[in-house]
Amino acid sequence: MIKPKTTKKETRKELESLVDQFIKKKGTIQQVNMGESGLIDGKYNTSHIGFNEPKQDRTPLNHVVAAIQQRKHTPPTKPQAKKKPKKVIIYDDFGEPLRWIWEE
Repeated sequence: MIKPKTTKKETRKELESLVDQFIKKKGTIQQVNMGESGLIDGKYNTSHIGFNEPKQDRTPLNHVVAAIQQRKHTPPTKPQAKKKPKKVIIYDDFGEPLRWIWEE
């Protein structure tokens, strides 16, 4: 059985009930200024930003792109279908079937 997705309304209610339980257990909520939690020593944490490395030279691949474009514009060739052997019946002089043979 697939569990139905929770709606935003249900999620909000659950969070509110969790906060109410925390407060009832004598928990305190500390107010923090907006953006303050993302700062380390008053500065933004830039260790995860990927701009620390020097710019690398790119390898030109124009010939690869040209080959791909050429393949797009040429119609694909269909492989030759192998002819399947055909089952043929052999009759005698009186029209009675004798045997089956395979012809290519």
